[in-house]
Amino acid sequence: MLVKKIMTRDVQTIEPGTTVREAAEKMAKFSIGCLLVVSGGRLAGIVTESDILRKVVAEGLDGEKTKVRTIMTKEVIYIDPKTDVEDAADIMLENGIKKLPVVDGHTLVGIVTVTDMCRVEPKMVEKVYRLLFGDEKKLEAG
Repeated sequence: MLVKKIMTRDVQTIEPGTTVREAAEKMAKFSIGCLLVVSGGRLAGIVTESDILRKVVAEGLDGEKTKVRTIMTKEVIYIDPKTDVEDAADIMLENGIKKLPVVDGHTLVGIVTVTDMCRVEPKMVEKVYRLLFGDEKKLEAG
């Protein structure tokens, strides 16, 4: 199965100059855990709830003054919509990430998450388990 079959197409984005507070409000409004950062129509980064907690809240920074550009991940790993879902899961596992932007050429066309994968490919649950807990724990049914 290809990523384009399971990805979310209605991607919420934000600009790098937006404040972290505005980003958090947008995440809360749409009940999502990340926003893709777009500048000039191109993917410039990704900001997650974890980024906000670790880089702003835990550091005591002001979310009203801190800009998304200062906390976002700039080196974004992304995939093509024709990528096989299992290959996408392998990329997530290898890189320790749970969300993958989907880019066709230079155009952002969607995002795929571990939740999307588990919903349509139950066999992905073991890979997700390994992503979350590492290889040292063995997944046991029952």
